[in-house]
Amino acid sequence: MKQCIKCGVAFAGDDWTCPTCNFAPASVAGYLAFAPELAGGGEGYQDSYFDELARLEAANFWFRARNQLILWALRKHFKDTQHFLEIGCGTGFVLSGIAQTFPQMSLSGSEVSTNGLSHAARRIPQANFFQMDARAIPFEAEFDTIGAFDVIEHINEDEAVMAQMFRALKPGGGLLLTVPQHEFLWSQVDEHAFHVRRYHAGDLRTKLERAGFRVLTMTSFVSLLLPLMFVSRLARRKARQDFDVLAELRLSPVANFVLKTALDFERGLIRTGVRFSFGGSLLVVAQRP
Repeated sequence: MKQCIKCGVAFAGDDWTCPTCNFAPASVAGYLAFAPELAGGGEGYQDSYFDELARLEAANFWFRARNQLILWALRKHFKDTQHFLEIGCGTGFVLSGIAQTFPQMSLSGSEVSTNGLSHAARRIPQANFFQMDARAIPFEAEFDTIGAFDVIEHINEDEAVMAQMFRALKPGGGLLLTVPQHEFLWSQVDEHAFHVRRYHAGDLRTKLERAGFRVLTMTSFVSLLLPLMFVSRLARRKARQDFDVLAELRLSPVANFVLKTALDFERGLIRTGVRFSFGGSLLVVAQRP
């Protein structure tokens, strides 16, 4: 079901014109915009990152390993998903992996800024993309599964986003989240990436349960590389005017191979049932009862 962003009435159909108040959302840069006042960017992310991210993601060990972990979780827990929404889809790197692995799924992606959507639309032309504020999702019981991958740490009102995701899911629908973990890893990387927080697993579980979700599984990842990550982030705590938040993504092919191999081994352990308590990131699989 769609939900009118003006009067709040839920309605069905392909047309976004509200049958009650006759309101229709605007179009910005060719995309349906549910929060057009935010479409120009600046809400929790820097638009200039999108162009370089689109170039770096496919070769970078962390993005590739995270994609494979997400695909494993989706296949294990929600393989029968018909309609999937990714909130904060960025350049579409995750969504493109889902499209290749699950060609039968109907895919939607949203971003608060329209600048990232052009990259995503080129990668997955068959998907439906729209501009949206995650704190006001204009759907009710619409999606089988929703994903948000390293998104909610950018948003002050993360519990409001969780409540909105709960409402947008069908009963029995699934939620996949990845977030940065451990406050002791906080550094200039987080500040320049516009992070509001790094999560603690217990706090995130509590917030999800307050929103109504049932947590199915939770595990840290980037666990085997945590000592290396800690040293790297410790070196980045001293403020510099010329700090480059994307610098750690520009690795040599040899470094990428070695680090990706470590995370592949880690993912193999997770697939066998190992759950890590510590790691640079956290994967959560939850469900709307």
